[in-house]
Amino acid sequence: MRRQLAAIFAIPTVLNGLAMLVAGPLWYETVPGVPDTGPFNPHFVQDIGVAFLVAGLALAARAWRPRYWPAAIAGASFLAAHALLHLAMLAGGHVHHPAFDLLAIVLPSAAALYSAFPSQGENHA
Repeated sequence: MRRQLAAIFAIPTVLNGLAMLVAGPLWYETVPGVPDTGPFNPHFVQDIGVAFLVAGLALAARAWRPRYWPAAIAGASFLAAHALLHLAMLAGGHVHHPAFDLLAIVLPSAAALYSAFPSQGENHA
């Protein structure tokens, strides 16, 4: 089941990274809360887009081959750290779209991290 979850979370993560790389200004204007962070910085959006792309590919690798779970943990750890930043901002009252942050960032990141670890008895070869 964890491999299937990794595949499910790999898809939007890869798509988000690609959107940031290919259509950064559109991504910036359409994601809730992002325009509230300051002016568009194409280099910064592309840098983070690469991180999302790599995290998504690592989850996809886990879904493809169980032995790639360490890569998935690394990728999902980026997503989890990103989610922790959003939780800290939420706790500090600095989030304009708390439901979006919880549903689109925090919960998927926790599930992605869970999916990265091998389950007991899983074949790792």
